[in-house]
Amino acid sequence: MYTLMKLPRTSALFVSALLGGVIFTSCASSHQLANQALPPSAAGGAADKVMAPANESSISQKTEAPPIARSRPQLIKKAAISLTVNSVDQTIDAVSQIINKQQGDLIGLKQQQPKNDNSRHTATMQLRIPENLLESTLEQLAKLGTVESRNITAEDVGDRLVDFQARLTNLQKTEANLQKIMDRAGSIRDVLSVAQELSNVRESIEQINAQLKSLQNQVAYSTITLNLEAAVSSTSPQPAFGLQVQETWNKSTHSLSAFSVRLLKLGIWLIVYSPYLLIFAAIVYGFSRWRQTHSPHLTQTPESSSPE
Repeated sequence: MYTLMKLPRTSALFVSALLGGVIFTSCASSHQLANQALPPSAAGGAADKVMAPANESSISQKTEAPPIARSRPQLIKKAAISLTVNSVDQTIDAVSQIINKQQGDLIGLKQQQPKNDNSRHTATMQLRIPENLLESTLEQLAKLGTVESRNITAEDVGDRLVDFQARLTNLQKTEANLQKIMDRAGSIRDVLSVAQELSNVRESIEQINAQLKSLQNQVAYSTITLNLEAAVSSTSPQPAFGLQVQETWNKSTHSLSAFSVRLLKLGIWLIVYSPYLLIFAAIVYGFSRWRQTHSPHLTQTPESSSPE
């Protein structure tokens, strides 16, 4: 009887031990699978959260996203500088050498020679320089004389460039779609309609592409307006005696010919209007004669003689 009662207890203990081992093994395997599924950084972060909750702030600071880098601004730069120099002609030659050295271009030159002894020789030059060489070019130009004024202006056209690029991309996609439709079109009417629309789209693409290239060129190259003025007024030398005599002779002959032409024109006018002048002269003469004949002191009757 004792043996029959003992066997069930032993089997119960064995079953309990077996179930406990299975449960422990399944928990260990599930924990291992979870660690394998997570990346090392996540697994380490989870362990740190369990083991050291106080380090959550430091871990979050380490995992913050890096700041987004800003794109370079697209600027159209224009500069203006005014110089007072000893010789305008020599300064123009020096500026040309600087422009060639800086890989730039001279796009405009206007000189004004002095008209009298008190005026000064001036010149205005338009220069085009690569954008990255603008500052160094201005420094070299400033050494050619005394700087009277200097300024730089900049305009950001980054938004316009992005807009043009987006519109260009959309139009190119539209062009590709219209080309596919045109390839599948059956009737002549549909082909002509799609071809007209395709031509309009291509024209818009060319216009936007030209505007885009123009803006990019203005960003790549900066312009400089250089104003030059001589330091002292120019003194014109006295002309020679022979030149003075020749100039006087030319002026006098020109005046004589102009006066002769005026007299000839006056004679032509008088000839054309001579009938009216004769009629007017006749009227004046007749009126004067009539006045003489009817004047009171001329029409007095002689006194009759008294009989003696």
